[in-house]
Amino acid sequence: MYSQIQRLVDIKKGEWRAVAWSFLYFFSLLSSYYILRPIRDEMGVLAGVEKLHWLFTATFFAMLLVVPLFGYVTSRLPRRRFLPYVYYFFIGNILIFFLLFESGLSQVFIARIFFVWLSVFNLFVVSVFWSFMTDLFVDQEAKRLFAVIAAGGTIGAVTGPLLTTLLVQVIGTSSMLLLSAGLLGLSVFCIHRLIAWQSEQGAETAHRRMKDKPLGGAILDGIRLTLSSPYLLGIGLLMLLFTLLSTFLYFQQAQIVKEAFSDSETRTAVFAAIDLAVNTLTLLLQTLVTSRLVRGVGLAVTLALIPLLLVFGFMLLGLHATLPVLIAVQVMRRAGNYAIMRPAREMLYVVLSREEKYKAKNFIDTLVYRGGDAVSSWIYAGFKAIGLSLSAIAWIGVPIALVWAWIAFQLGRRQAILAKRSYSQAGGDGYENLG
Repeated sequence: MYSQIQRLVDIKKGEWRAVAWSFLYFFSLLSSYYILRPIRDEMGVLAGVEKLHWLFTATFFAMLLVVPLFGYVTSRLPRRRFLPYVYYFFIGNILIFFLLFESGLSQVFIARIFFVWLSVFNLFVVSVFWSFMTDLFVDQEAKRLFAVIAAGGTIGAVTGPLLTTLLVQVIGTSSMLLLSAGLLGLSVFCIHRLIAWQSEQGAETAHRRMKDKPLGGAILDGIRLTLSSPYLLGIGLLMLLFTLLSTFLYFQQAQIVKEAFSDSETRTAVFAAIDLAVNTLTLLLQTLVTSRLVRGVGLAVTLALIPLLLVFGFMLLGLHATLPVLIAVQVMRRAGNYAIMRPAREMLYVVLSREEKYKAKNFIDTLVYRGGDAVSSWIYAGFKAIGLSLSAIAWIGVPIALVWAWIAFQLGRRQAILAKRSYSQAGGDGYENLG
């Protein structure tokens, strides 16, 4: 049985403990987030669909405040300290929101704050997770293991909305926040176990593992590193195109759901059902497809696959901008991103230096991401202001998805070149700055 499982997931001797803790880490992290996400989506509707572009803009400015703080922490603290601190900070935030939900303050006021906060929270905690993973595993390990580890997150992403659906009417929204905080605490425990595992690795693997010391440098090094590297700039552009199309679909979803359902509880249930469908499909893809896809067709084709599928999705929306079609395209896009695009995109960072993995990656995953959200939201609002229909906006997404696919393919090819170059370097002291 053990050998059959090993052949199925392609985990080698000595990797099982690290994969298990990484799996549990991502499970608890996304369970925590997806308990809150259906609440966030309903808060966006309560705050006003016509005000969503302002909430996206507020999220971007919140990122402007948080990113320099993260840069300060990573420059001065060793990883074993700053990784838990990030999660302790957000656990404290969740407890504050618990008090706000219990306070009886204006529902619209809390809805707007919670929407912005959760939009910051999910990017930071997930970005830190994948930075840690790219630091723990080298390129060939990542290609074998990232899909398995990502499946842990997907199971958590199924568990979270399921818990919200089953428990929110029994214990209330405030108590769901406490459950989310507890699961985030479990993530911190997993971080400590993974750092202990890494420190126990023998001399034969020590040359591939980075020492746990502060990264040093300046607070805004992530910006400098990104702007000085064509490779990282390409990843940033990839992220901008991804956020542009994702925002278009998110706004269309909010508008169509608002028009289709009149009460808050039903809308929350619909959002949770979409999450559940997305994450169930994601789990199936991660288990059966992702690793074989990367090994079979290569990283470049894998990265380009989802934007190419989205070309056809936007065409379908352009012809029939209805709720069933929107849900089908959203489920395809989000499941494809979580199961295939996200693990493949994280592999782009494996060939970079540790400083780039934490500082530049976090800058791209947070500030660039939310900056793209903010700009995209205003573009969408502009389209609506000049009278463009949902179908017309969908057709605009078609050429954008084609450009996204081309850039993704080129980045995948570049990653393969950098991976070969890193293996041929003398001394084997890890990856240099190859951007």
